[in-house]
Amino acid sequence: MNQKLIGGVVGGLAGGVVFGVMMAMMGMLPMIASLVGSNSAVVGFLVHMVISAVIGTSFGVLFGSRSTNFGQGAIWGLLYGAIWWVLGPLVIMPLMMGMGLQFGAALSGPMLMSLMGHLIFGLVTGLVFTWFVRR
Repeated sequence: MNQKLIGGVVGGLAGGVVFGVMMAMMGMLPMIASLVGSNSAVVGFLVHMVISAVIGTSFGVLFGSRSTNFGQGAIWGLLYGAIWWVLGPLVIMPLMMGMGLQFGAALSGPMLMSLMGHLIFGLVTGLVFTWFVRR
């Protein structure tokens, strides 16, 4: 299998664990579980990890060739985390939950915490991806 795909999965899972712990501390995992009809934090964590692996794989495809050193991995990872902050909690998830777009809530406290989590996810994903493909 392609090194960039595997590196993306590994990076996404690493970023997912870090972000998942943050979401657990904020009590957000049951909301993630609601995407599959559950309210269990464990189910929410598992759903989050599957999503993280998919997003990590797409990082490898989209930014893998640009992440040739740790600085580039960090920058592209941060950018990708910001993109997923817009796509995830502001667009895709609220639409799936029947809430409509959430751009008006983007500057609220919870959404700013979500931004921080997504940036950390992206940073870890980019750095771990770069480490994996360079080893």
